[in-house]
Amino acid sequence: MRKNLLALPAGAIFLLLLLVPSTSAHHGFVSWFDTTRSISVKGTVTGFDWTNPHAYIYMDVKNERGAVEKWSIELGALAMLSRAGWKRDTLKYGDEITAIGNPAKDGKPTMHLNKIVFANGQELSSAL
Repeated sequence: MRKNLLALPAGAIFLLLLLVPSTSAHHGFVSWFDTTRSISVKGTVTGFDWTNPHAYIYMDVKNERGAVEKWSIELGALAMLSRAGWKRDTLKYGDEITAIGNPAKDGKPTMHLNKIVFANGQELSSAL
């Protein structure tokens, strides 16, 4: 009987430890993005996903050779974005924007957004 009483807490601790890697992997911002650098890309919005746990901007950006690159830009949680002034319809297909943020460490055309600048010069931060 005493063995069974100890097995329950040990099993619960084991299950919690199994969940820790997936939680840290999801929130491992510094493992995916280079926080020591900031870049900007200018292009045309091709999509805006207002979804949890993170919103995404998709855009076409011409690189230095003139070829179009498909960029994926990760934002924060919707609650945080809403407090910073974002809405579901903040960006529309065809909008011209400049995205400023931290580039992916692996060199892929993706970044974590710090702010956007609209064609009219208006800026919108991704956080308060």
